[in-house]
Amino acid sequence: MAQSYPSAGQMPEPVRPWTPPSVVRAVQLMYAGAVVSALSLIVTVATIGSLRSTLHKAQPKLTPAQLHQLQTVLVVGSVFIEVISIGLWVWMALMNKAGKSWARIVAAVLFGLYTLYLLSVVVQVGAGSGALVPILTWLIGLGALVLLWRKDSSEYINRQAGQQAL
Repeated sequence: MAQSYPSAGQMPEPVRPWTPPSVVRAVQLMYAGAVVSALSLIVTVATIGSLRSTLHKAQPKLTPAQLHQLQTVLVVGSVFIEVISIGLWVWMALMNKAGKSWARIVAAVLFGLYTLYLLSVVVQVGAGSGALVPILTWLIGLGALVLLWRKDSSEYINRQAGQQAL
């Protein structure tokens, strides 16, 4: 009588589906997007001190209390947005790697929203150094999205969706 399990008494590992290189690269780009967001968060926190003088130069008529309030709103808002951004990058990376069919649609919607944000940044500050991180982030998102909609990525996601339905 043949044994169906290895002699050590352990169950064989389940067969993991092959993930195409396009999905792997898209996930890597999404992790890179999370890193860029984390670095942006660090820079935001590290430059809090210079923000007050920058705001005072831009809005010289503000009282010290108004200046402090504006600085607080900008810092808290920036930190909040960057933390959410990091979470979204990681979540999309994990869900797209798992082949969730809805995840690349959500990623495309988030990319569209970020495109609108980037346009507003470019209109406000021009394409100068203030737009460097948003442009880099947008390019990372574009690369990930293009990879997610390739034929081999679509086949992988469709195969995963078929397995999830079973």
